[in-house]
Amino acid sequence: MSEQIHVYAGTAGHSAWFSEDAGETWVHPNSHSGMYLEARVWSLAAHAQTPDTLFAGTDMGIYRWSESSARWTRLPAPMEDVWSVQVHPRQPAVLLAGTRPAGFYRSMDGGVNWSALPAPGISEFSTVNMGPTRVTQILFDPLDDQVVWAGVEIGGIYRSGDGGATWQAMDRGLISGDVHGLAVIPSPAGSVMFATTNRGLHRSSDGGAHWLYTELDSPWQYTRAIVPRADQSGVVFLTNGNGPPGSTGRLLVSRDYGTTWAAAQLPGRLNSTPWCVATHPADPMLVFVGTNLGQLFRSRDGGESFERLPHEFGELRALAWRPLPGGTRRAEHSVTRRVAA
Repeated sequence: MSEQIHVYAGTAGHSAWFSEDAGETWVHPNSHSGMYLEARVWSLAAHAQTPDTLFAGTDMGIYRWSESSARWTRLPAPMEDVWSVQVHPRQPAVLLAGTRPAGFYRSMDGGVNWSALPAPGISEFSTVNMGPTRVTQILFDPLDDQVVWAGVEIGGIYRSGDGGATWQAMDRGLISGDVHGLAVIPSPAGSVMFATTNRGLHRSSDGGAHWLYTELDSPWQYTRAIVPRADQSGVVFLTNGNGPPGSTGRLLVSRDYGTTWAAAQLPGRLNSTPWCVATHPADPMLVFVGTNLGQLFRSRDGGESFERLPHEFGELRALAWRPLPGGTRRAEHSVTRRVAA
């Protein structure tokens, strides 16, 4: 691949980190970059049509990163604790955000202005954990981008059929409302959906109308991220462990659209539950996986084998990578040269 690869990591307490060498080394921008050094970065999102821009949902609001200036800008949004941010797949000016306590917001102008979105029945507080709920993932349906899905911890699954303007609960059959991750997997036999929870994996074959608990052949049923490899090949990654943060876990891989699962070989002893998976259509064979307590792994063959990378974060919450066109590659504005602590 001719493009430069940038990898991004969001941490819980050490803001965002950047790698310009496919995860071998990492740079932690200093306070002059515009984001508090101890911010909690819950989510990251970008769009191929705007390679200079990256969005981060944090405990201090929503931020926009500029690759050319190597600076963060806090957007003037009404949300204080943003757990999930997503960019519309065809319209890069349209953003959706989910918060803690759970709520939905939308911007139609790249994050300049935001409006709250109605979600009847959504709760801001859960008696299960005696704390606020939070939106753990927002997902545009790959078959119809007017359909948007959201997982709420602890509050179930919500669906929008109008691009996020309105929402309805879709949690029939869930054995737990503690929803962590969502995936829509198009397959030759028809689209199938998955939801991960603290009590296990759920599957839906009717567009989320009904969910069926699917027991894993694993010592633990706790699941976090479920991410299809970015080539529509039927390969799906699922993170599984013994709790949050847990003390060990496994990365499971399906090669048949989520029908069966097998353990991937992550080298060494895991220090916690695998938490994040990052893949990109520019190179579906390049996959990154991170554990909750900061271990990082890389595969160059689409998940058939992994290598452990040397850097270890304190607590990892978000992971993403993307190619940047050659013209975006910076010399005088590089992250390494201008914002390293």
